[in-house]
Amino acid sequence: MVVGAFYFIYYKLTSNNQLDFQVFNGFLQKNKVFSLKNIGLLMILSVFNWFLEILKWKQLVSIFKKISFKKAVQQSLGSLTASLFTPNRIGEYGAKAIFFTSEFRKKIVLLNFLGNMIQMLVTTVFGIIGLYYFISKYPVDIDYHKTVRFLGIILIITSMAFLGWKKKEVTIKGISIEKIINFFKNISLRHYLTCLILSTGRYLVFSFQFYLLLHFFGVEVSYKNAMIVITSMYLLASVIPSIFIFDVVIKGSVAVYLFSIVGVNELTTLSVVTCMWLLNFVFPSIVGSVFVLKFKLPKPVEP
Repeated sequence: MVVGAFYFIYYKLTSNNQLDFQVFNGFLQKNKVFSLKNIGLLMILSVFNWFLEILKWKQLVSIFKKISFKKAVQQSLGSLTASLFTPNRIGEYGAKAIFFTSEFRKKIVLLNFLGNMIQMLVTTVFGIIGLYYFISKYPVDIDYHKTVRFLGIILIITSMAFLGWKKKEVTIKGISIEKIINFFKNISLRHYLTCLILSTGRYLVFSFQFYLLLHFFGVEVSYKNAMIVITSMYLLASVIPSIFIFDVVIKGSVAVYLFSIVGVNELTTLSVVTCMWLLNFVFPSIVGSVFVLKFKLPKPVEP
């Protein structure tokens, strides 16, 4: 698994059809992004980003089991490495679950789902606000008729699914929908609020990091205008299914389109997206590979 992770990262960097690695490296040196001060600041933001994510996971697990911060680090970064090759990081659910004994695994899957959904909620709220201002501020050709029709179909499907769940018992991996709902109902408001605050903090950190990289690459744009595009980009990129190792390609394509509208060239945009991918996913997954190599299945609790 670890060898595979390193190979995919190497392949993605050297065989990127969107951005040649040599061009990317030369562009970094030209803009002096590799200065000690810049690297230090960017790394601090990446560490803080993952600190908040690890703290969020520790808080979620504490709902039924206390774990140390060190164990939360191992579980968060180890599962990141293990989920590199899976669509939309779905492998993270199983990867985090195997850190626990069998009686806790279903709860871990649900808690991981909850954490991801709260992060998605933050992305959606900021994204909708950003997209509204983006459409109002910049000339974007949108087929409103098709958009309304698409949203209508989604609403109908969601309503039918909800009614189906109400009429008969549906199970997911042997857990009934009713039990899942009750599980989430029994979580205290304090835990929800803590998770929401940490998720919002994460979002603001990596969004600011994106803005900072734009600044390092010489893009003259105010923080407000940059955030309009950045929040729109993260919303649109998050709703497109992808294998996680190709996440940089998805975000790159969306970012190139949006930033081209505001006058940022393609090379700069792709370089920023690639740097974000390296800082927040590749480097943490390398650290996580150490925990994967040292991993041992937890011993079952004696009855």
